[in-house]
Amino acid sequence: MSNSNLSYLLLLLLLLLPLPLLLILYLLVRPRPVKIPIKNRHVFITGGSSGIGLALAHQAASEGARVSILARSPDKLEQAKQAIQLSTGIDVAVFAADVRDYDAVSKAISEADPIDVLIVNQGVFVPQELEKQELDEVKFMIDVNLMGSFHMIKAALPSIKSNRTDRGPASIALMSSQAGQVGIYGYTAYSASKFGLRGLAEALQQEVIADDIHVSLIFPPDTDTPGLVEENKLRPQLTSIIAASSGAMKADEVAKITLSGIKSGSFIIPCNFEGRLLSIATAGLAPQRSYLMAFVEIVAAGIARFAALCFQWNWYGSIEKWHTQNRRT
Repeated sequence: MSNSNLSYLLLLLLLLLPLPLLLILYLLVRPRPVKIPIKNRHVFITGGSSGIGLALAHQAASEGARVSILARSPDKLEQAKQAIQLSTGIDVAVFAADVRDYDAVSKAISEADPIDVLIVNQGVFVPQELEKQELDEVKFMIDVNLMGSFHMIKAALPSIKSNRTDRGPASIALMSSQAGQVGIYGYTAYSASKFGLRGLAEALQQEVIADDIHVSLIFPPDTDTPGLVEENKLRPQLTSIIAASSGAMKADEVAKITLSGIKSGSFIIPCNFEGRLLSIATAGLAPQRSYLMAFVEIVAAGIARFAALCFQWNWYGSIEKWHTQNRRT
């Protein structure tokens, strides 16, 4: 056999080898692929008066959804309502409630129309090393980010499940963070509250799949919002150095990617290249609807792990360098 024929045969084998795996994955992935429409459906967004939540409300309204937003401040809600109406011509419903108060959340849900898409987006962040941080601040983050998500979902589930067969597939989307995929210096409490959403989402998907409800988990990086401006004033210097390895995004960009992921029923929704790498590296036992993405996760797992080790090398090098410099001064 000539060298050219041998090369051709080897190339053919390389091209054909993935096909059996792709076929197996096509039959294997669960839950099955789904499309979740947004137009003419009720989208309920928490933390909807500013930042990513407000951008989501704008985007959903522009796509023809009936939108409700919930937040703590009646004044900010009214400003958000007017801004959305001005830009889209859509009138949104507003509900003033604190997600830490289950009774208040339940009351808001009872006054709203039946929900098709629930986006649990509220979040607070006070960056600080655990040794220096007050436990009240730790509890505040866990109560809003994690317990607030439990409150919203538990209160909304009856509304989401109601007449589901006649209303088509529904979605529950939780706004996590890249700090919910990897722990970062100064994010001890925040990361704990966001990592908790992963367990909530994975278990919840199993509980509600029979009701045609599909769970998504969004992992944005730093996002250019009023909250980030305040956060940057408080961040430890090391946190800023490490977090700089993943660039900030615009809230509008995150909103578009989020809604696109929700509509495709994606369980994990990364928002940038680093987020995609993190999602592959931390895929674990997460549900996966796409057999193509499952193939990428399998093939790229080793590469993603190597990239993760490179990130850790960089971060721990920065920590060591920072401490060395500060001991000298």
